[in-house]
Amino acid sequence: MNEAAPLEEKTKTFSDFVRFALIATAIVLPIRFFVAQPFIVSGTSMVPTFDNAHYLIIDELTYRLGEPKRGEVIVFKFPLESAKYLIKRVIGLPEETVIIKDNSVTIKNSAHPDGFLLDQPGIAASVRSADQAVTLESNEYFVLGDNRDASSDSRIWGPLKRELIIGRPLLRLYPPSKIGLFPGEWSAQE
Repeated sequence: MNEAAPLEEKTKTFSDFVRFALIATAIVLPIRFFVAQPFIVSGTSMVPTFDNAHYLIIDELTYRLGEPKRGEVIVFKFPLESAKYLIKRVIGLPEETVIIKDNSVTIKNSAHPDGFLLDQPGIAASVRSADQAVTLESNEYFVLGDNRDASSDSRIWGPLKRELIIGRPLLRLYPPSKIGLFPGEWSAQE
């Protein structure tokens, strides 16, 4: 009878481990696939807001419940290559007209039919932006990188369809000196 006790303890320990692994998996996987996911910034299109190799946790739940707002930084599938993800800032909302002229952005919408100049804090003027005007459909957004001269964005490949938007940065975990909640947010004024 003494020899059976260690076997029972090993079996109980193993079954406890399996139970813990199943519970952890049941909790972690839905969070990972439906609520948040890791994202590493690659490139300089969002400097100074995000540098290359910044490590972010992306909130995937917010845009299932609501719509992106002007000024928010979003992560989305690249319209020309859906396996690739990009990070940019929302500038134009559905059914608005975005006018870029002399490095300034004017937004025309139903509340401002004559347009308003978009305040873009911390954004350097671009030396390569061509003047353009884009009218967005009911499911389209106009997005720009904060580092306009190093960004491939809606100026180049056009409006972003709503269904390509994945989420927004919830946490910046790297570098440690810039850890923060909802990094990169600024309030766009109308």
